[in-house]
Amino acid sequence: MAGWLVVLLTAQLLSLVSSYPCPCEDPSLCNQITDVKKFEVFVFDVGGKQWKSYDWSVVTTVAAFGKYDPELLCFAHSKGARLVLKGDVSLDYIVDPTNRTAWISGQVDLAKKQFMDGINIDIEHEVQDGSPEYYALTALVKETTEAFHEEIPGSQVSFDVAWSPRCIDKRCYDYITIAESCDLLFVMSYDEQSQIWGDCIAMANAPYNQTLAGYTDYLKMNIDPKKLVMGVPWYGYDYACLEFTQEGVCTIPKVSFRGAPCSDAAGKQISYNTMMRQINSSISGRLWDDVQKAPYYNYKDDQGQIHQVWYDDPKSISQKAAYVKEQGLRGIGMWNGNLLDYSDDPVAELQSKEMWNALKPGAVGKL
Repeated sequence: MAGWLVVLLTAQLLSLVSSYPCPCEDPSLCNQITDVKKFEVFVFDVGGKQWKSYDWSVVTTVAAFGKYDPELLCFAHSKGARLVLKGDVSLDYIVDPTNRTAWISGQVDLAKKQFMDGINIDIEHEVQDGSPEYYALTALVKETTEAFHEEIPGSQVSFDVAWSPRCIDKRCYDYITIAESCDLLFVMSYDEQSQIWGDCIAMANAPYNQTLAGYTDYLKMNIDPKKLVMGVPWYGYDYACLEFTQEGVCTIPKVSFRGAPCSDAAGKQISYNTMMRQINSSISGRLWDDVQKAPYYNYKDDQGQIHQVWYDDPKSISQKAAYVKEQGLRGIGMWNGNLLDYSDDPVAELQSKEMWNALKPGAVGKL
């Protein structure tokens, strides 16, 4: 009887703070997660049910970029993990303070309705330094954080930034003020070839030294390392080579992006699980570039054209995770959690386990 009484009282308490019905069998699972984790493992989820196979012993925050799934909410809360909204809005729209306030209010209401624990603001538009959009974006992050913290005490507000603050992709944001305003910066340490200024050749998605240089830039701004979460890619790029030299260099088509003559848009993104199936039939097998500290392989398509695929695996990711620990960053995460093979195939199970393990500080990826 005592247990049922607790459940009843919990349900009554929830009804006082929310007019929305709790979707969980246990009403206590609709309580927001408010504790601050010492180490964040931040997972983007794009929908489906792959989340059932995540390593919930390490997951601390899930950003729901797919359709709202109440089952995911209840499960994440049962594991003590946050579930946060995706926040995306046109900068032209929120230059008007009235529109900005209305958007923020709508996000807070949605989070309350869905019993969520915060918001991840994912705005990747190009912005000129000192423009109306520059100030509007800075204000948006500050005002969103203030509203969420007031309306949902203990909630988390994060903002996604490029791998370096040096106006990457013409995203010239007020990184210092934004970092001070929100709880976390999720640093997207991938797509680092979005602007290729040198030779138009296939390269690593997230070269080790280039990745670390980005964090050096953020830390030089005196941004608190405890605000920085390192994002790593669970996908790679498949480039069709215009030319393929004896040294294994793959020349790629010139596809410009935001001022740069070449970019990774010349390739196509492919998931880790796709690459793991493809690599065994490649013409090279797994290769390792010791300068970029990244794996890659070559294969021929049905027309006989050579492709070069660059990606991250447990070895490359674990090296970055070690840096996260050494520098005392807030944590690590990935885009995105759905990209592994969660089938019951023994090989796939091992590959997925190794990718999750690589996120743990001190882990050593399989060579």
